Amino acid sequence: MAHIVIIGAGLGGMPMAFEMREIARPEDRVTVVANTKTFHFVPSNPWVAVDWRKREEIELEIAPLLAKHKIDFDSAGVKRVHPAENRLELADGRSLDYDYLIIATGPKLAFDEVEGLGPQGHTQSICHVDHAVDAQGAWARFVADPGPIVAGAVQGASCFGPAYEYTMIMETDLRRRKLRDQVPMTFVTSEPYIGHLGLGGVGDSKGLMESVFRDKHIKWICNAKVTKIEAGKMFVTEHDDEGKPKKDHELPFKYSMMLPAFKGVDAVFGIEGLTNPRGFILIDPYQRNPKFQNIFSVGVCVAIPPVEVTPVPTGTPKTGYMIESMVTATAHNIRAVLDGRQPDRKATWNAVCLADFGDTGAAFVALPQIPPRNVNWFSHGKWVHLAKVGFEKYFMHKMRKGTTETVYEKVVMEALGIMKLKGK
Repeated sequence: MAHIVIIGAGLGGMPMAFEMREIARPEDRVTVVANTKTFHFVPSNPWVAVDWRKREEIELEIAPLLAKHKIDFDSAGVKRVHPAENRLELADGRSLDYDYLIIATGPKLAFDEVEGLGPQGHTQSICHVDHAVDAQGAWARFVADPGPIVAGAVQGASCFGPAYEYTMIMETDLRRRKLRDQVPMTFVTSEPYIGHLGLGGVGDSKGLMESVFRDKHIKWICNAKVTKIEAGKMFVTEHDDEGKPKKDHELPFKYSMMLPAFKGVDAVFGIEGLTNPRGFILIDPYQRNPKFQNIFSVGVCVAIPPVEVTPVPTGTPKTGYMIESMVTATAHNIRAVLDGRQPDRKATWNAVCLADFGDTGAAFVALPQIPPRNVNWFSHGKWVHLAKVGFEKYFMHKMRKGTTETVYEKVVMEALGIMKLKGK
């Protein structure tokens, strides 16, 4: 019997648990360790932040979901991984031994890297449901006394889609409230151009997103470094294409949401051979750590180099489809090792995103993520809004069932079908 432990119970950890349980041998034990008792559907956080969703609509109790599939669960959280000892030091002082470890923690949010950034500073966040609930309260106060909005992503950020999504959702909500004319909006991003997305652009994402922003009267500043944030004021340095300072901006705001950079969680940070300098897990083509070969990793916490060098640092996003592919590869590779074989499954690193804009939306498919691509497609329309709503319901339904069905693959196939119908 092997004890397979998964750290994390989010968009990577929960599917990993279900798929590992299905593929592992009957006698193997699967345990999930997390620092929370609930799973929440992160892509719905922007809706929570403007009160289009309630927290309870996107949140599920973890223990009952796992128990139905005979998966153990511990909500103490991990204080430190001790890979040389095959042991986890839990936050409550206990230890948990493992034979195989899968790290699916997601990232640590690096708010501390910019003075005044984040919920403990002067800006809101949609990275966690707790933050989204706080942002909802701040939004209610804001619409009662509106003013300028500054939104976007700081230097080193890697997940740009939600920044665009939340900006457009705020814009839609303000129009519905007949307040849009009272709210100047500025989008600040470390991307070299609008629609770069950390991917070097996808299809005509640059032209389409610039057109959307112009149509909605949203100004933008690219190649931007946020130097500090004070109450009601953001200090931004705009850089040229060579990365040299070009112009300083002082942007007033009454409401701001800025996505932070990511780094590895404290439980693994600085472990030689396990992580890179930012704390992300080093993996080989089979999701396995090269030094500690009984440790695998999936999701946002894995180390992936940037798609290209940009004047201001940007990271590479890890979308749901990519994470799902990592999960499947990892489960099969661990089973191969259990059976005395060499791992042979590789994840398909494709980028797929549905971004809701409130009444329309934008979607992109990049197959593979790093150019040159077989599919390089970006589209905009009301169908994306409807697809995002449907996807939320579909994913939550599958999570309640504990299925291993590849929900993102279904979305990709549907998007490709739309492309075919449009003659793309």
